Amino acid sequence: MKRYHCAVELAVDVIGGKWKPVILAHLKEGVHRYGELRRRMPGVSEKMLTQHLRELEADGLVLRESREGRVPHVEYRLSEEGERLRPALQALYDWGTRRAADRGIAFEPLPIH
Repeated sequence: MKRYHCAVELAVDVIGGKWKPVILAHLKEGVHRYGELRRRMPGVSEKMLTQHLRELEADGLVLRESREGRVPHVEYRLSEEGERLRPALQALYDWGTRRAADRGIAFEPLPIH
C-alpha cells in the first residue's frame, strides 16, 4: 500500500491530473452520457476520457450504468463518495471563475451538436 504524508497528497493522487477534476465537475451537475461528457470536453481524447472514467469508477467516485432501450447507452454519475467532493469541486469552480474575471480570461462556448 502506498504511503502518504499529507491528506492533499492522497486527494491529488486520486483526483489529480488535467481531466479527472473536469470530469467530476461535469458529473457534479448531474448524470451524463459518455457522448455528453465528450462534447463538454473537446480537448480530451476518447481514449483518455475512457481511461479516466474507468479509474474514477475503480476508485469509487463514479458510477457507470448501462441503459437498455431502443438506443442502448451508458450513463455516468457521482457515487456517494463522489458526492462528498461536491463542495471542493464548487470551490474550485468559484476560484476559477474569479481568477478568469480578474485576469480578463474568457471561456469558449461549448460546441452544440
